[in-house]
Amino acid sequence: MAMHIVMVEPEIPPNTGNIARSCATTGSVLHLVKPLGFSIDDRSLKRAGLDYWPYVDVRVHESLQEFMEEYEDAVCPQTGRPYRMFLATTKGKRLYTDAAFQDEDMILFGRETAGLPRDFIEAQEQKHPGCTLRIPMSADTRLRSFNLANSVNIILFEALRQQGFPGLK
Repeated sequence: MAMHIVMVEPEIPPNTGNIARSCATTGSVLHLVKPLGFSIDDRSLKRAGLDYWPYVDVRVHESLQEFMEEYEDAVCPQTGRPYRMFLATTKGKRLYTDAAFQDEDMILFGRETAGLPRDFIEAQEQKHPGCTLRIPMSADTRLRSFNLANSVNIILFEALRQQGFPGLK
């Protein structure tokens, strides 16, 4: 059993390191979609993930297109169901707490400075209505979003909570 955290073009090494640590401690799979704003062996990336990197199932994809070609219509071998993808975006159609998460779901997060590509979000929402999720926050437009690592943890732990924290003590 595992959730899949998909980081599309992450830019800040400490965010990715912290997310890797969360994936390691929850048994979640971490997907990194290139281009990355850092080298995977970047010292600050490793420092943020401390000594957890050997315990993370990391899968690197050359592009969002390649990732989608591999997973969009694929059936998960563990569940026998197609993978479901949720897109975390400040423009999400529904709250993350309204999603009914299942084992092997994928949650996609975009770059720290720009989020997921707008055309990608629109295309996915047309194919899979309700796939875009948001975390509620202040209406003050000067406050654009939460830190990426915090956003991942907020949604990841809701997904795990809904499933009874499988495999965690």
